[in-house]
Amino acid sequence: MRQTITKIRGLTVNVEVVEVCQQDANGVILWYYAAIYIQSHGSSEKTLVQKSRLPGAAAELKRVIQRDGLRAFDRFGHRYVLPPTMVGGEM
Repeated sequence: MRQTITKIRGLTVNVEVVEVCQQDANGVILWYYAAIYIQSHGSSEKTLVQKSRLPGAAAELKRVIQRDGLRAFDRFGHRYVLPPTMVGGEM
């Protein structure tokens, strides 16, 4: 089993892409799982934004997030709300 974690650091949030892949002895993929989490700076809490079981999906999702930033989450149907400290409010 192979696990790959890619962290994309942003101005307001960090994005973490986790891929887990199991292959047999011939290199055939038995199962695959990719998940994307967002994490506010200064927080240990992660929020699951998107998951996929299609091989190679994480590479596409990483490319979209790096290109579009937080706007990429609009396409996933997830509205990320900035923490109050980022918009001038009080926590």
